[in-house]
Amino acid sequence: MRMKEDDDALQASIKMLERTSKGVECSELEAITFQGIQAVELRTGFLRCYFVIPIHAADQDGNWHAGAIATLIDGLGALTVNSFTGKSKASVDLTISLYSSAKIQEEVEIEAKVVGSRGKLTSALVEVKRKGNGELIALGAAILSI
Repeated sequence: MRMKEDDDALQASIKMLERTSKGVECSELEAITFQGIQAVELRTGFLRCYFVIPIHAADQDGNWHAGAIATLIDGLGALTVNSFTGKSKASVDLTISLYSSAKIQEEVEIEAKVVGSRGKLTSALVEVKRKGNGELIALGAAILSI
């Protein structure tokens, strides 16, 4: 029975990411943040996607705004946890470290994975890397609860 539940949760997460990337059935902030994201691999508890940083996510220096990075990390962490648990959860702790900047129109690779689950808490790790050379841009750790 668990296999069917896993598959249902995964399919729901895939549909959620597709709808959100197109701005359908989501908040305006989610629509802006996820616009154009492309899932490359999505399986239970794991997500890999590519993202070209849009102009509306720029700070005054033409870099990817830290708040936009944080919003994307939080959302992808939650989506990955949803694919694992089958339940929507809220972040109760979110830690993000920024290691490098990224310019507008630059393509990044984002990988999110569930790293632990106990009781009502589930943890996800989200890495954002420069697509060309794999340089780490940001690392996020999210703890989500029912």
